[in-house]
Amino acid sequence: MPLNVAVQMDPIEKINIAGDTTFALLLEAIARGYRLAYFTPDRLSLSEGRVVAFADELEVRDVAGDHFTLKGSRLVDLASVDVVLLRQDPPFDLAYITSTHLLELLPPQVVVVNDPASVRNAPEKLFVMRFPQLMPPTLITRDKKLIEAFRDEHGEVVMKPLFGHGGAAVFKVTRTDPNFGSLYDLFATTFREPWVVQRFLPQVAAGDKRIVLIDGKAAGAVNRVPSDGDIRSNMVRGGAAAATELTPREKEICATIGPELARRGLVLVGVDVIDGYLTEINVTSPTGVRAIKRLGGPDLAVAFWDAVEAKRNAACLPGKDAGPKSSWILRRVRGLGRRSAQKRSR
Repeated sequence: MPLNVAVQMDPIEKINIAGDTTFALLLEAIARGYRLAYFTPDRLSLSEGRVVAFADELEVRDVAGDHFTLKGSRLVDLASVDVVLLRQDPPFDLAYITSTHLLELLPPQVVVVNDPASVRNAPEKLFVMRFPQLMPPTLITRDKKLIEAFRDEHGEVVMKPLFGHGGAAVFKVTRTDPNFGSLYDLFATTFREPWVVQRFLPQVAAGDKRIVLIDGKAAGAVNRVPSDGDIRSNMVRGGAAAATELTPREKEICATIGPELARRGLVLVGVDVIDGYLTEINVTSPTGVRAIKRLGGPDLAVAFWDAVEAKRNAACLPGKDAGPKSSWILRRVRGLGRRSAQKRSR
């Protein structure tokens, strides 16, 4: 049965449809006959216990420069939809965190993907640290002496913001780099939180592999090769996409982390692997779906919506136990509504 889907994303007029994963998901949704309601995060509200958003009916088509049509904004009670697609890009800041708290108040029959509580509780460069056996040596700190000792031990290192994205502010630092002091001062001034220091992996020159997992299972991959003179392989930073296959080590990585991703309701996840080392687990708005299909791989948008439909069907089973957390949330929402009604009756 066609689904009613509300999609929370960044302004649709600004996306690059050639590589945008959210757009690929929307195209498949339209092909399945789903009804789409589109809103940006700033239009999400909590009103008297109801999670609502001013949303537009959305149509999409794969035509550059004419890829969408909006039809009439209206206030949508998100408890009335089947699925909320949470696909806003980082920065992962307080605004982002607030939206996850609001979406978490929706009743259990509304499937939110990825699960907002899990998105909030799995910051991409922190969640990965649960699997140190799969990673290169990594330090999360803002302590200068610890960074210097780590650099002395491992030689070349990479420094990057803990909540950065898209390859921004990623620096390679050598053991005797004269710019380290200035770079440390810059990071200390710019970021209140710790940052990531990781042993540099020279094989990044051969590519940083993005593996997409759907409901905890590896579904496709693309190899992203940095441009000359850059260590960053992100395609928004000039990295080139190339077809690839998974190595036995990469399959082992996915098999290790997959069950935990599925348990947390993280349906669409992109992991980054360099030279057999896991470096990031991306859960907020992972990309790669269009590149994988363009290079001859599977259409992962199909597998994604198959997984979402299965979750929606399971959520609507008669007698389905929402679990203690969901039950508490529902009681909380009803309580907010009752108190508002009492105030109006006074």
